[in-house]
Amino acid sequence: MLRLFVRSNDHLEVAACDLAGIPARPEGAAWYDLLKPTPEEERFVGESLGIDIPTREEMQDIEPSARLYKEAGAEFMTITAMTRLDTDEPVKTPVTFVLRDNILITVRYADPKPFKLYAMRAAKPGGIILAGGEAVMIGLLEAFIDRLAHVLENASDEIDVISHEVFRTRAGEKQRPQDLQSVIESIGRKGELLTMARESLLSIIRLTSFHQVGGEGKKATAAFRQEVKTLQRDATALADHAAYLSSKVNFLLDATLGLINLEQNQIIKIFTVASVAFLPPTLVASIYGMNFNSMPELHWDFGYPLAIMIMIFSAILPFAYFKRRGWL
Repeated sequence: MLRLFVRSNDHLEVAACDLAGIPARPEGAAWYDLLKPTPEEERFVGESLGIDIPTREEMQDIEPSARLYKEAGAEFMTITAMTRLDTDEPVKTPVTFVLRDNILITVRYADPKPFKLYAMRAAKPGGIILAGGEAVMIGLLEAFIDRLAHVLENASDEIDVISHEVFRTRAGEKQRPQDLQSVIESIGRKGELLTMARESLLSIIRLTSFHQVGGEGKKATAAFRQEVKTLQRDATALADHAAYLSSKVNFLLDATLGLINLEQNQIIKIFTVASVAFLPPTLVASIYGMNFNSMPELHWDFGYPLAIMIMIFSAILPFAYFKRRGWL
């Protein structure tokens, strides 16, 4: 799908996207948005701006030289975005920004929420400053950073809840192994989310650095350069915060595994004490279970109750000893 945005005074408007009927570069064109583009749409945008639209496979390359480069007078910059953040299964997706003659082209195969939010804001008169494609790119990156900041805030709150669940059980209440198992699953999901968020923030930092050093950002006004620096600072701060949360998640994971080991050791200790406590009665029962003729106790009237009493006392004494030593 191709959406073409043109500047109209102080906001963006969506232009008609009939490929056969619109000019190559409509007046005021600022943003070509390609969402799951067809070959015809890629060809139209490429011929309109004199560039080659990167393929999906090229966008998924992780080498910096394949994600940040200049070609045919245009800047090609790819970041790692995140989608489905409102679910338990967030997904990474590459998003490519192409700047040519202060016109922005975005290529994507998913629909991250920041695109919708920015398009809504940009369509309102007087909502944002629109000086061309570079301003649109900065606005989109701001939307991505705001979204990631919200994700990290929620993750931090949820990690605090998990920490409380792990370390602050109520008096007299013990966590069951299945509860700790669900805690580990929650910790794993948070760790995966933080890893993806940090990867996305680092990709934004690389993009802004590349744009400042060798791209159209060098020709930008002081105000836009300051905005890019602000984006870098925000993304760097959030990346550091994500790294801190990741270390906290790792600590919680280690602590939870330690609690599970303690729980298992407690269970094994109970079985060990039980086996030791029942060993003397088993020995007595084994002795009197032997079929020898010369066993005078077999002929006593009180022999059977005496054997039962010996087995009971031989089980109680080890238990009392373990209890006194604090092993139970």
